[in-house]
Amino acid sequence: MDEDLIERAQNGDRHAFGLLVERHYDFVHSIAWRWSGHAVDAEDIAQTVCLKLAQAIRTFRGASRFRTWLYTLTVNAARDHQRSQSRERRNAANYLADPTSDAANDNHDQAEALWAAVRQLPEKQGDAVLLVYGEGLSHAGAGDVMGCSEATVSWHVHEARKRLKILLGRETV
Repeated sequence: MDEDLIERAQNGDRHAFGLLVERHYDFVHSIAWRWSGHAVDAEDIAQTVCLKLAQAIRTFRGASRFRTWLYTLTVNAARDHQRSQSRERRNAANYLADPTSDAANDNHDQAEALWAAVRQLPEKQGDAVLLVYGEGLSHAGAGDVMGCSEATVSWHVHEARKRLKILLGRETV
C-alpha cells in the first residue's frame, strides 16, 4: 500500500502524501522522542520531518525500504535539532527525574537515565544502540541505516555497553 501512496505523492497527489504521513507519523514521533528525550522537541522534530518529507519524497527511489529511508530522514532531523539546542538543554542532568519521585516512577526514571546516557555516547555508538535497542532493528538492519556492516554495528554496540556502564555509575574507570 505504501508503494502506491509513495508513487502518487511523488506525482504531486497531496491526499496521498497526507495519508502517507498519517500512516508513519507515530513511527517518526517515537524515533524523535528517543533521540531528543522531550515530548515538545519530539513534536518539533516530527513536524520538521513532515516538511522535509514533502520536499524529499520525489528523491525516494526505492533502493531501501521506505521505513528505513524515513528513519534516516528522522535521525538526521533529530541530529540537526540537537545541534541547534544549547549545551545546558542536552546535559544529562536535565533528563533525570526528580529524586523525590515515588517508587512507581522508578522504572520510568531508570529508562530516562539510560536514554540520557545513550545521548552522551559518541555519535556512531549512540546510533547503533538506538537502532538496535530503541527501534528493535537487527544489527544488519541497523547497518543498512547507518551505512556500515553488521560487524561494525556489533562493535559499536559492544563499545557503547562499556561506556554506558561507566556513565550510569555501574563500573569505575
